[in-house]
Amino acid sequence: MKTVYLAMSADILHYGHINVIKEAQKYGTVIVGVLTDDVVSTYKKMPILSFEERKMMIENIKGVSEVVEQSSLDYVPNLLKYKPDFVIHGDNWRSGVQSETRSRVIETLAQWDGRLIEVEYTEGDSIKRLEQLMQQSSTTPDFRRGVLKRLLALKPLVTVMEAHNGLTALIVENTKVIKEDNRPKSFDAMWISSLCDSTAKGKPDIELVDLTSRLNTINDVLEVTTKPIILDGDTGGLVEHFVYTVKTLERLGVSAIIIEDKIGLKKNSLFGTDVEQSQDTIENFCHKIKEGKKALVTDDFMIISRIESLILKAGMDDALARAKAYIEAGTDGIMIHSKEKDGEEIKTFCREYAKFPNRVPLVVVPTSFNHMYEEELRELGVNMVIYANHLLRSAYPAMVDAATKILTHERSLECDEVCMPINQILTLIPGGN
Repeated sequence: MKTVYLAMSADILHYGHINVIKEAQKYGTVIVGVLTDDVVSTYKKMPILSFEERKMMIENIKGVSEVVEQSSLDYVPNLLKYKPDFVIHGDNWRSGVQSETRSRVIETLAQWDGRLIEVEYTEGDSIKRLEQLMQQSSTTPDFRRGVLKRLLALKPLVTVMEAHNGLTALIVENTKVIKEDNRPKSFDAMWISSLCDSTAKGKPDIELVDLTSRLNTINDVLEVTTKPIILDGDTGGLVEHFVYTVKTLERLGVSAIIIEDKIGLKKNSLFGTDVEQSQDTIENFCHKIKEGKKALVTDDFMIISRIESLILKAGMDDALARAKAYIEAGTDGIMIHSKEKDGEEIKTFCREYAKFPNRVPLVVVPTSFNHMYEEELRELGVNMVIYANHLLRSAYPAMVDAATKILTHERSLECDEVCMPINQILTLIPGGN
């Protein structure tokens, strides 16, 4: 009997999917490739249901003979493995980003005289309502909070971009590129930086902006996006205050806080030893981690420890000793920080960290060593990369340029070349037109 292959994410299962499966049954035995969680997350939001749950649903649909894992958006690996006589798909992929995938399917099937069958894509108000409900569910605190841990478990490297208000958060949420291999790439999560938050408010980066103000920024981001949020928690403050901070963040649906092992008046780490900065003792910082973990209600929220030993010239041995101690204290991740531009400190730490028998996710912020590619960091064992301040830093020169042009020319015509058209501004935010 001939075989038919089709692929789906199956996070939202509606009558359109059933129609495709019914059509496939007309041509032979039906094999369904269910996309893995990490594949779905590359082009959509993290699926609400796990791969195993989605696979089980499809296995129990009448007419499906076999359910297999599809571990890429590209059909070719599974087509070469199962050599189906037919592939069935909706006709909505003839144009746009999926058209290249379609072409590869046709070329591969031709190797054994296979054929692509396209059915009319199913649209309807009920499907749109279902998709809207699924979209809304991904913004609830209980779902959103746990997405970061799921991403770290699924992806070899999680990429994070800073956001300091609702607009920059929308940029992080929606910016996507198509790589040379037709693979979509977007940011996985958002970083609420204390530097960017303070600077956007015209305040110095010395923990002057209080938690209430920080929470206002977080709420602005939560209201318009779905991706997980990581908060730059500076030193975390007093242990007694930190306990309440993590409770509040967990309740809101924030995924993680990163706190640095320094005490006293906070100064930006990139100043290094040019300004007076003091490091907390290992014992005190471990106590802060433990108390923060005790205060949590769920297992989803992450407390990540930022080690400042390399910044403060305390040495590699001190940094590694602290990493071991913080892991033993229960930290959910280690962020190693360095301001050396050649990246050698980071490489050394990563290689030594890889020898630890007990490890947690490793985080870096490559602001200084920005010549290093993500792939190189991943090969060193890094699990998360945070681009900590780039939207703010890129926006400031553009705004100064616009202001200078208006003062110089005494009109705004010369600004047109560096400004978005006003009609795009009006339609930039959903619901604005």
